[in-house]
Amino acid sequence: MSLPILPHAITRRRLLVGGTAAMALALAGCDASPKLENLNGLDLSDVDFGADFQLTDHKGQRRTLADFKGSVLLVFFGFTQCPDVCPTALFRATEVKELLGEEGKRIQVAFITIDPERDTPDVLEAYVTAFDPEFVGLYGSLEETQKTARDFKVFYAKVPTGSSYTMDHTALTYVYDAKGKLRLALRHNQTAEEYAEDIRQVLALG
Repeated sequence: MSLPILPHAITRRRLLVGGTAAMALALAGCDASPKLENLNGLDLSDVDFGADFQLTDHKGQRRTLADFKGSVLLVFFGFTQCPDVCPTALFRATEVKELLGEEGKRIQVAFITIDPERDTPDVLEAYVTAFDPEFVGLYGSLEETQKTARDFKVFYAKVPTGSSYTMDHTALTYVYDAKGKLRLALRHNQTAEEYAEDIRQVLALG
């Protein structure tokens, strides 16, 4: 099963948070994997996208999903000059880790920049580690960024703003289980408590 790239974007005041009726219908009827129940977010256990990436972390190491096995991985696409959505997403991740207590230590966060022209390794490192020293910033070439976004059904676009630009982008947090399987998409408008409730189910999968 393959889903189309979501055709919407976020701006400073307008979020693409996923969870549209079309997405829900596209996911209906898939029953190959163990089901997560009573979720606040979207169950992606049986989709066939987001299977891997090949990017570079802020320390210069090449990374794939396999590097994060053993942890429950939260993946968010954004950019460091984002005025509100991206810092909110990363701050919420720190709240979720705290809410989960000891289990929160099993969570890893990967922030994939959609603005590699400005988000250099040093910029990425300063940004993500300001939220949590364990967070990882990931980047690629323009071509790698485009491929990764396509593979994850993520929309992004450069929007001119005077002499500079901002970025519109999908605002979902993807959650992988400890075996590296995509399980959830969490919407930006969910609370930290709702995130934690869903992630507990993923943690329970082992």
